[in-house]
Amino acid sequence: TGERTPDLPSARGVLANLSLNNFTPGGLARAAVESVILGLGYGLNRFRELGVPVSSIRLTGGASNSPVWRQLCADIFGVPTIALDSGKGAASGAAIQAGWTVLRSQGSNLDLPEICERLVTFDESTRCEPNQEFTDHYAAALTKSHDLRSALASTPFLS
Repeated sequence: TGERTPDLPSARGVLANLSLNNFTPGGLARAAVESVILGLGYGLNRFRELGVPVSSIRLTGGASNSPVWRQLCADIFGVPTIALDSGKGAASGAAIQAGWTVLRSQGSNLDLPEICERLVTFDESTRCEPNQEFTDHYAAALTKSHDLRSALASTPFLS
């Protein structure tokens, strides 16, 4: 069904680097999870290239309940991760932004970071620190996935 990060709406899936050692149900499941996080890592690196500093990542949604997901995110992103207390981060964020907009339209000077500081809380038990060995491994994997995507861009595989 395509990909959002990077923006490839007509892309098809590709399995690469398969061997007899990793072509197992568990290996394929891990590859699927890693590919999703590597796609997010691609987007995060684009922010970094634009000069946006990244010191930590806040995780939300169903996957953030998984310790393996959280650690993979920390390892792939190369910064600490922590999950929100609420798994409804998108809805909470939308409500906070809507409330801030209403307050501003009524003349309030309350700023968005101040509102977030008061309303967004974290579950410290979910904090994960990146493992440098794995971060290096995933940095190489991110480069490989970028190179593969570039090589396939002119073929029917991504369109």
